[in-house]
Amino acid sequence: MRRTRFAPSPTGSLHVGNALSAVAARSLGDWLLLRIDDTDPARNVPGGEDELLRDLEWLGLQWDEGPVRQSERRERHAEAAAQVGERFDGVTLVREDGSATYHLASVVDDVDFGITHVVRGNDHRPNEELHRRLFRALGTQAPEFVHHGLILGADGKKLSKRAEGATVASLREAGVPAEAVRRYLEELGAPRHDVHYDLARIRRLAIEAIGALGDDELAERVGAPVDLVPALRGARDLNEARDYATAILGPVPVEVDAPETLARFRELLERANGGADPRALVRELKAVGGDLRALRLALTGRDRGPELWTVIAALPRDELLRRTAE
Repeated sequence: MRRTRFAPSPTGSLHVGNALSAVAARSLGDWLLLRIDDTDPARNVPGGEDELLRDLEWLGLQWDEGPVRQSERRERHAEAAAQVGERFDGVTLVREDGSATYHLASVVDDVDFGITHVVRGNDHRPNEELHRRLFRALGTQAPEFVHHGLILGADGKKLSKRAEGATVASLREAGVPAEAVRRYLEELGAPRHDVHYDLARIRRLAIEAIGALGDDELAERVGAPVDLVPALRGARDLNEARDYATAILGPVPVEVDAPETLARFRELLERANGGADPRALVRELKAVGGDLRALRLALTGRDRGPELWTVIAALPRDELLRRTAE
């Protein structure tokens, strides 16, 4: 059995590079430990653990044990330090306050939880040899190390956490469905070399993810009636879908100077007597030179949005007549 672990520090929302490690570890392992590397108080952020847990759960990433906090294993780390020394090969293993540094705590915890495969970014590769020696000093065999490439920004450097879409939270807030982010990370896998962040790819996957959601699921995520789903399908992200829903359900009144178009639209509705095909209605209005932009403004208060026929389909006949009344 392949036993892997994901071991973030509680520094707030997950960087997409850390999320890549989490997804890669989950994909490689039959069993996954979630470990919180919190022995360095200078790096810990209040509420940081809650944020990263929310990100992992949002991504749909499940672990088999944890979260295990290194700060709660201080006695075990001290026991190991007594075995190998507070300094090892010239590297400090125990801080002045008695807490274990990253190198000691990481190796001891990997030993105790039977980790067979360590999945982490290439920036940890320089630690590999030291960690192998520590495993030997503790009388155990080192796990297999799988180092993957880093996610780079447009400047060719490691993607800054301040960059657009660089954190899982920022992607969620931008309305990107979790399925799109997870799929992007799974596509990357555990790349051997560094890769440039492709936010455009995530946005394309967001459109596909919205298209794949069932009607009830999409309506629930947007917070809209299921009757509006056809109008939401063309949205590029969930935020835009929410904007569409707002425009349809509660538009800001706009004065529209197109009496002939609005009158013709009402005439077509009246003639259909409740049985109008929204697509056919739009085609017929366009064929007689109707101002479709003006009709959209009357119905939604905006000159852009979902396909016009979907707006007409989403609204009751009486509401359509009310919004187009002179």
